[in-house]
Amino acid sequence: MTGVNLNVANHDRDSAALRYVYPVVSRRAGGVSIGINLNPNNACNWRCIYCQVPDLARGAAPPVDLAVLEKELRGFIGELLHGDFMQNRVPESMRRINDIALSGNGEPTSAAEFAQAIELIGRVRREMLLPETLKTILITNGSLLHRSEVQQGLRAMARLNGEIWFKLDRASEAGMRLINDTNTGMDRMRANLVTAIALCPTWLQTCWFALDGMPPGKQDEEDYLGFISALLRDGHKPQGVLLYGLARPSRQAEAPRLSALSEESIQAFADRIAKLGLPVKISC
Repeated sequence: MTGVNLNVANHDRDSAALRYVYPVVSRRAGGVSIGINLNPNNACNWRCIYCQVPDLARGAAPPVDLAVLEKELRGFIGELLHGDFMQNRVPESMRRINDIALSGNGEPTSAAEFAQAIELIGRVRREMLLPETLKTILITNGSLLHRSEVQQGLRAMARLNGEIWFKLDRASEAGMRLINDTNTGMDRMRANLVTAIALCPTWLQTCWFALDGMPPGKQDEEDYLGFISALLRDGHKPQGVLLYGLARPSRQAEAPRLSALSEESIQAFADRIAKLGLPVKISC
């Protein structure tokens, strides 16, 4: 495979010239993540204002051609293990396979074949003798985790050293409308998060940035900390929080209004989260 060199700021879904599979040099993972994009139509049921997907549209994933997905996944894993992709395209310090991650250009759990895709990943992992320590990660907005077929996929993920990265950018309905452009209610999000925690190890992933030059307000922080405190009080403990800033430019109309926070500002919020008893991993 030929193409541009990859780095933490370049997550080009087309860099491997495949429909579903793409490589990511992940700053959070510290290596190469094998990305699986079940939303090649750029459709999502949310529209986060920091989203880097161009021509983002409202909707769900199109039908997934599982045969093509399996062929691409097998071929790309073979290239990473036995070809020259790592040497030619990846910085030396990042030349390791860290995980297989379902993310892509929309909400992966909106695919009707989500559970089948997880089963496919498990079969390919076993047959290609990938180590059991290799993670299988779902990056999700969590809005569809009440569906039984999605929960079936999460149970299968848990058997594949699975992790859920559950989006929680704000912990109020007003904040979610502003940042994620969704009317999903907090009661639904909390119920779905509780389900996620019960089925598979779950991290919260939170994007923290300035809007119109203003950092998240004190009420945003209090809402977030109060939400986590209530979860912990009721016995629902996530693995921790993945707190990150803006690494790549938004492709949404709000892009000119967004700016990165200082590392000191993000660290200060991370310290408040950590006092609740959760590990916090920062990526600025």
